[in-house]
Amino acid sequence: MDSKQQILLRSDEAKEIYLPHLSVDPVIFGFENNGLKVLMLQMNYREKWLLPGGYVRKDEDLDDAVIRILKERAGITDAYLEEFGIFGKKDRSEFFFEDFDETLFHKQRFISIGYLALYNPSNTTLVKDDLSNACEWIYLDQLGKIDIAMDHREIIEKALLTLREKISIKPIGYNLLPEKFTLSELQKLYEVILGKELNRGNFYRKIKNLGILRKLDEQRRGGAHKAPDLYSFDEENYNKALESGLVNW
Repeated sequence: MDSKQQILLRSDEAKEIYLPHLSVDPVIFGFENNGLKVLMLQMNYREKWLLPGGYVRKDEDLDDAVIRILKERAGITDAYLEEFGIFGKKDRSEFFFEDFDETLFHKQRFISIGYLALYNPSNTTLVKDDLSNACEWIYLDQLGKIDIAMDHREIIEKALLTLREKISIKPIGYNLLPEKFTLSELQKLYEVILGKELNRGNFYRKIKNLGILRKLDEQRRGGAHKAPDLYSFDEENYNKALESGLVNW
């Protein structure tokens, strides 16, 4: 069965199962090798790249729909999720399905709710669904080299701006870094998200004053220089900072 036939078969089923005109598009950021990545799917149909989004069932809550979709389309579970925007330009998805007539469920006008997700790429083995050729983490600086469908490039850009805004009022890192990390690794994460270099002394002082880190009695071995100290997040203080915001930052 070719990809177009797959979509046609799914259309009739979708009309019975899903709410019309409403979709979700999660932007899942990951951090690896000092670079920020985004999880993308390459569809069988037209071989364009999309965010791992989907439709909302008639009998489920919106947040539950996002959790289900991430698991079904990418094998992602337990990701930090937060709404960040609504996308509703006319013809935002219709052109992608131009080979089909107007009765196709997927070709209707959809308002999409964007979700921001943070996830450590090393925590899971990605699993693509049967509508996709590939499910991959792609570095932000490589997105310009792939063919991204619909308005998903715009959604990614808005998600990144939202992440940059939140980094000044909420802690970042728990869902992106390994359990044990160095201060330089945490600083690099902030620099990659913000798109600029930070003064090491100022950053170290500020991040320690937040009280969200726990210094471990361990060092990172194997480098040519002095072994740096390792840290982990103080989960209780980190969660308090998520709820109430950062102070002394």
